[in-house]
Formats: sequence, C-alpha cells, structure tokens
Amino acid sequence: MASRKVSKSGSKTSNSNKMWGGLFSDSPDAIMEEINVSIDVDRALYAQDITASKAHAAMLAKQGIITAKDAKDIAAGLDTILSEIEGGKFTFKRALEDIHMNVESRLGELIGPASGRLHTARSRNDQVATDFRLFVRDTIDELDTAFASLQRALVDRALEHADTVMPGFTHLQTAQPVTFGHHLLAYVEMVARDRGRFADARKRLNESPLGSAALAGTSFPIDRHATAKALGFDSPMNNSLDAVSDRDFVLETLSAASIAAVHLSRFAEEIVIWTSPLVGLVRLSDKFTTGSSIMPQKRNPDAAELVRAKTGRVIGSLNGLLIVMKGLPLAYQKDMQEDKAGAMEAYTALSLSIRAIAGMVRDLVPNEAAMKAAAGEGYATATDLADWLVRTLKMPFRDAHHVTGRIVGVATKKGVALHELDLAEMQAVEPKITGEVMKVLSVESSVKSRVSYGGTAPKNVTAQAKAWLKRLEKDKKSR
Repeated sequence: MASRKVSKSGSKTSNSNKMWGGLFSDSPDAIMEEINVSIDVDRALYAQDITASKAHAAMLAKQGIITAKDAKDIAAGLDTILSEIEGGKFTFKRALEDIHMNVESRLGELIGPASGRLHTARSRNDQVATDFRLFVRDTIDELDTAFASLQRALVDRALEHADTVMPGFTHLQTAQPVTFGHHLLAYVEMVARDRGRFADARKRLNESPLGSAALAGTSFPIDRHATAKALGFDSPMNNSLDAVSDRDFVLETLSAASIAAVHLSRFAEEIVIWTSPLVGLVRLSDKFTTGSSIMPQKRNPDAAELVRAKTGRVIGSLNGLLIVMKGLPLAYQKDMQEDKAGAMEAYTALSLSIRAIAGMVRDLVPNEAAMKAAAGEGYATATDLADWLVRTLKMPFRDAHHVTGRIVGVATKKGVALHELDLAEMQAVEPKITGEVMKVLSVESSVKSRVSYGGTAPKNVTAQAKAWLKRLEKDKKSR
C-alpha cells in the first residue's frame, strides 16, 4: 500500500484500504488498524484458504460465472502463493489485515485483474468460516493420530505389566490391589472416548459454509454442492445466516479438548505422585525429567507438571470463546475474529501434551517391588476377607463387613498385615473361620480373583490388551 502520513491525532490521511474502502475517504486510525488486524493469527489458515479459493474458482468457471482461462490463471497463481508461503518467501502485510486479503493482494500482483474475479459470490464471512472448519477438521485428524499413538503406548505397557501388582486407591488411600496393566488400560478407555468425542464433532462440522456469502447467500448461479464435495465436506450448510455466524464447531472441539486435557492431567498428576521419593512407585529417565540449578540430587517430573498446567490453557480457551459468543446476535460480528487464537493455542497445547504423556508412558520404569509392598499396605485385602466370609460361610455381606472390620482392628493394634495374623486371632472374632482364608489374603490372590468382566485379574488385562492391539491395528489401516 502507499505510504501514509499520520496526523497529530494518530489518524492516517491517505487513501483508505483498497480492499474494502470504496465508501471510505480516509484511512483507519493507527489504533483501529492494530485492533482490527488478524494476520498474525489467521496466517495459519493459509493452506485451507488457498484450497478453498481454488475450489471456489473452479466452481465459478464451471457455472460460467468466470472464464475457464481466469480460473486457470487463478489456480496457477494460488499454487505459486502456496509455494511462496511454504518456502518462507511470502511477505505477510499487516496493512492487509488478514490471510484472505494477503492472498488476494499477492494474486493480483501475479495475474493481474483476473484476481479480482475470485471473490465473486463469496464474502470474507463465509470464506473464514470455511477456512476455519477445514483447519479444525485437519486438526482433529492430527489429534486422532496422536491419540492412537498414546493408546498404543499404554496398551504395550499394559500387556508388559498385566500381572504387576500395585495399590489401587480411593481418596488417595490404599483400597484394593490392582495390576499396573489394569491401571494403564483405564486410560486407554478414556482416550477412546476422547477420540469418539472428536469424531462426533468432526461429523457435525463437516458441512460447507462456502457460498453463503456475507449472510444472505448470493444471486449468482453457484453450485454449493460442488464446492462442498471438492473440499471433502458432506454437504453445504442449509442456512446462510447460520453458516457465517456460528462457531459451535470450535466450541465443541474445544470442549472435547478440555475433557481430553483433564484426562491427561490426571495421569500427569499420578506420574508426579508416583515418582516422588516418598512414594517411589515409578522412575522416569533423563529424557522426561529435569534437574535443579542448586540441588544436584533433584530429578523433577517437569514434563508431567507441564502437561498438568497446559490443561488450564485448553479449558481457558473454551471459556474464552463461550464468553465471546454468548451475546452475539446474528449474523457475523467482528467479535468472532477472536475465535482462532485461543483455539489454535489449545489445539497445540493438547497435541504437545498427548505426545509428552505417550513419551513418559514408554519411558517410565515401575518399581515392582515397591508397588507390591504398597499394594499390601493399608489392609488392602480386607474386602477379600469379607468376600470369603460371604462366599464360604454364607454370611450376609453387612455382617461380613462388620467381622472383617473387627479383624482389621486386631491387626492394626498388633501392627501386622492381615495375612500375618494367627488363625486363632481371627477365630476369636469369628469362630467359623478356617485356614483356607489365608489363601485369599495375599495381594497376588486378590488380583487373580477379580475375574469379573472389566476386573483387574491378569488374564483379563492380557485379553483386554490384546483386543486393543487388534482394534488399534485395524483402526490404523482404516485411517
């Protein structure tokens, strides 16, 4: 653009923006330009913007709205711009506001007046909605691949540790023995639901806004079904007002991202706890820990802590966009320019977190001896004793619960584990108890007995892990 003089008030006094300024005789104030510009963020949409523009131009030519030659020149020019951007040779100009105007301006330099025909029958409103849907769709596909990799890491380690006993917790208190493999498979299931939420969001967003123009559609004889098909959408959106004015597809993916980030954060928190010397259930290598600048003995689980922290960014982005959208009337409002920065940051944070957790899963080394010892603490097999009383002595569970509590009280006073109590001491509480009870009081016996579907028995874990391996392999082939 031509150089401008700035008045004492800060307003620029030369010609207005050549992209939209036919009505305007003066240029925007410098502050107006600064708050209005979005190229620093939406430049990330360059590939989607060019792809959508090529589809639009091809459709315009097929419908006889522009000539075949103009469409060919536009496509060639757009390919050149794509190469320039990917090669780092493109100059993004903040004065041109956004990615759309930057591409269109450069297209004019490359092919001349024909570039001006590209914007026939569309608006920046439907253009940005299309670009961002394409971007979010691409992001979902990339996240799904990362999620699948995380699941594979979890399943591999679960199979490796199908019979490694560890404490299971409620209220962060030792509850019942489980296996490490069973614990890891819990996160495989969570990630599966996360992938499902993103897949559902992808289905709903996969409709094309292109051709809705500013808000009311267009009088040109365009073929919206053709552009939708060319861009891989299932169909064009049915209502032009809805197409340009809603961002529920971003909100839905951010909601899915927030839930997924919470799952990752919970696992990260467990890694932080497990790696503490006070707990010592797991060790991470140098690859996923850092040291201290002053305390040479420290091994800090910083990767896990940062995954935990990045969850705040993801949830914050969801909240931010909800607040932006909550009071907007139809149709497009400039407020919606704020839909991208937070979302893009959230998607990036989630992607990094997924890969970091996957790396830590592959890297961590469980302290099997410490896990087994911890699994036996806190009278973790008390439920097994109660179950034995019900199963063998046909005692009502509430009575068995009471008897077991009294026996645990005896063991607590003596400072010994349940399996270390003499049989006579148990019989002093319940005379019908026999020596057979000792077979159910070890942590190994406890986990082996949990054979109900979804239970922690090693054979269950092995079967579930192998089933997941087949499912993930099949899923990989279908992608």
